[in-house]
Amino acid sequence: MRLAWATTAQARGDDVDEPPALAALAAAGAQVDVLEWDDPDARWGSYDRVALRSVWDYPQRLPEFLAWLDAIEPVTDVVNPAAVVRWNLDKHYLRDLAAAGVACIPTAFAEPGEAAELPDREFVVKPAIGAGSRDVGAYRPGERAEAAAHVARLHERGESVLVQPRIATVAEHGEWGLVFFAGRYSHAANKRVELAPAGALDELYAAETLAAHDADPAQVAAGRAAVDAVAARFGVPAYARVDLVRAEDGGYLVLEVELIEPSLFLPQAGPLAPVRLAEALVGAAI
Repeated sequence: MRLAWATTAQARGDDVDEPPALAALAAAGAQVDVLEWDDPDARWGSYDRVALRSVWDYPQRLPEFLAWLDAIEPVTDVVNPAAVVRWNLDKHYLRDLAAAGVACIPTAFAEPGEAAELPDREFVVKPAIGAGSRDVGAYRPGERAEAAAHVARLHERGESVLVQPRIATVAEHGEWGLVFFAGRYSHAANKRVELAPAGALDELYAAETLAAHDADPAQVAAGRAAVDAVAARFGVPAYARVDLVRAEDGGYLVLEVELIEPSLFLPQAGPLAPVRLAEALVGAAI
């Protein structure tokens, strides 16, 4: 198999998943080229498959990225598929997951021109299309004016806005990212994200602190419910990361389902995780 590993110029050297994944792909017999998704000289049709990996600048270049996706979809196999990408890049997908019975964090949407409902508790404001915690801000009840200005700034750019409660347990426990390959649970990591004030971030992504985590059965079940809902809609994704937070009643809530270019926490996983990813990307049974 000839496989293109899609990245972007700004991410070169920053994707810690890339070295172990490329080694595992080579061991699986795949010929892999790391290419920038906007490379005008890339011959995407010469590859059996294009894996979307560190394409971390797509939210800032969305029309260009979607045009590229439209161009390569007819000539090669895109992983995860283009239909999944188009659905997953807009966090309105949380409505679909909730309608499918997945326990998701309560989310209010404010479209451009609509007033955002700001709760009387700590909360988070984020754009519906975004990655790496860019333009994500956390606010206290006394900071409603600052939050409203954040919403207005996003609306002025024509962006939909999400308002979500800031779950109190996150300060103590952080979040958990559960990674699934070909629909099967592989491994997890605990993560703590350092949000920039009012979401003002110049880098591609916010700083994270990561640690290996042994997911308990309830966490795996919560993650699997989200992946199963995706599979029922589109087929089983080759890779998925489900980010969870602990609800105040002790259960788990889906914060996001990452199906485009998520960090897969390979350095925090055991040696078999890159092998599982490679097998999922080349289509072998796990």
